[in-house]
Amino acid sequence: MVKDPALDGLQARLREKAAEVGFAAIGFAPPGDDPLRAARLAQWLEDGHHGTMDWMAQRSEIRSGAQAMWADARSAIALGMSYAPATDPMKLGEATDRARISVYAQGGDYHDTVKKALKVLARWLVGEADAAGLGPVELKVFTDTAPVMEKPLGEASGIGWQGKHTNLVSRSEGSWLFLGAMYTTLPFAPDDPHVDRCGACTACQTACPTDAFPAPYRLDARRCISYLTIEHKGPIPDEFREAMGNRIYGCDDCLAVCPWNKFAESAAANRAFLPRAELAAPKLADLLMLDDAGFRRLFAGSPIKRIGRNRFVRNCLIAAGNSGDAMLLGQAELLRGDDDPVVAEAAGWAAARLRKAAV
Repeated sequence: MVKDPALDGLQARLREKAAEVGFAAIGFAPPGDDPLRAARLAQWLEDGHHGTMDWMAQRSEIRSGAQAMWADARSAIALGMSYAPATDPMKLGEATDRARISVYAQGGDYHDTVKKALKVLARWLVGEADAAGLGPVELKVFTDTAPVMEKPLGEASGIGWQGKHTNLVSRSEGSWLFLGAMYTTLPFAPDDPHVDRCGACTACQTACPTDAFPAPYRLDARRCISYLTIEHKGPIPDEFREAMGNRIYGCDDCLAVCPWNKFAESAAANRAFLPRAELAAPKLADLLMLDDAGFRRLFAGSPIKRIGRNRFVRNCLIAAGNSGDAMLLGQAELLRGDDDPVVAEAAGWAAARLRKAAV
């Protein structure tokens, strides 16, 4: 391939601009299909490990690469924004009167922040390409809004590798990266794929409370607390309730124990992701009182809002049942009469557990 000085210069400036708008990582990958990625996805779906996330199966054939979705793409760009926490996400494990919310959901909705930065970067790129005589340029940006496999793209573009917990791991940012993607008609030079640096470590595998990893690099979402508390709409299966502890939205355990996190700096995280005081260690008693209006007020601008009050209170009732705190019995008893049958069932389970704790 003949090098184009104007294109190379633009690519270098794009890396700088990405950092300026808040991205901690950027990498470039070829736009073609990745047969290995497609095969792994097909096997995961065939095994039913996606649970009720039917959107993963829909249009699965276009997840194998940028050109599978958009034939005109000439480059795929992966970007990562740090949300490294300042404190240990597992420190609330023994605080049974408190609820644990995943680090990523304690601040502002990352979809909004990452998408805004992507759009700023896209506008800049179009303008710079035109000024350099490389236009007209077309591009598309994504943040969980299309069938784009951001984690494999992150590995292919060199910003990290998919660890044994199936999430992207960065040598500089650990497991704390929100991912975005950009497809463009500009033929940027690809970076080298990142090599796997998990080695013999199995920390993430052994940390999982519900044994959601049937093997390294494989996740059965149906057993994952993040899936159960966020995506799963029905009653929480009995076999996972006690293991959930006081986790009410997501789970950070497999991420938090990754040794590569020691290199991540919380100061580098986008300020939009700093935890809101009322979500860092909320009291279960307060959360159990939420009606729909109160839920919407509390979680305005939060990714938690999308699961709705009923699913959220269901999760809080499981945590209450695990708390051993008899002071929560009255609220559990009251919620047994909730209009939502899933909430009422969880309340009955929690009340039974709390009555035993009160004896």
